[in-house]
Amino acid sequence: MSEEKLPLSGQSILITGGARRLGKVMALAAARAGADVILHHAHSPADAEDAAAQISGMGRKAWVVEADLNDTNQTQDLIGSVFSLSPISALINNAAIFKSVDLANTSLQDWNEHLQINLTAPFLLGQAFAAQYKGQLPGRIINMLDWRALRPGKDHFPYTISKSALAAMTNSMALALAPDIIVNGIALGAILPPGDEDFSPSLIKNVPMQRWSKLEELEELIVWLLSSPAYITGEIIHLDGGRHLV
Repeated sequence: MSEEKLPLSGQSILITGGARRLGKVMALAAARAGADVILHHAHSPADAEDAAAQISGMGRKAWVVEADLNDTNQTQDLIGSVFSLSPISALINNAAIFKSVDLANTSLQDWNEHLQINLTAPFLLGQAFAAQYKGQLPGRIINMLDWRALRPGKDHFPYTISKSALAAMTNSMALALAPDIIVNGIALGAILPPGDEDFSPSLIKNVPMQRWSKLEELEELIVWLLSSPAYITGEIIHLDGGRHLV
């Protein structure tokens, strides 16, 4: 496909937590689709530089920015730093913290950290992006969610609550920022374990599709949402094999 026909040609995109795991997967997918990418990381400089090198190898521009999203000041400064590198047209709020703690064992520190990184940071970044975006076409914000966000249970308590609030904020921001910026979400299911453990069959026993998601399916979805009709806003798409229905 020629450069001008690539779906994300001419776009610059910020991906928080873009140095590793699913953030890196989405960053590389966006670059293959023609986008320049700004990779945010908090504590993974080597991984970020490796991802940036891969993007540069595709003929795209890549920048690396560092910020601790648990620090409000660093979070508030991030968008300004990004726009000084390249005026972005899209923000993917991907960075998150995920701890397996229940209600009884959730400390105030656990609670505050999950809310700060998973909810407050997307709020601050989305607000700042909206204030600075001046593009002719609608800007785009994509919030990375979890199937638990719309079916909260008692496990992973602070994580689930923070993602449930982020789902509500996705809808509210879609209303507040239209028509200049469209806001959508992706609710993930079983796609990539948080560690290097084996893919236990028990993790997908309640998934109607009876398998793990393929990374290619996330790549296809993120490129589509970054280039989809601008009349689509306030949507949360479940990439979870139907898990949220059970």
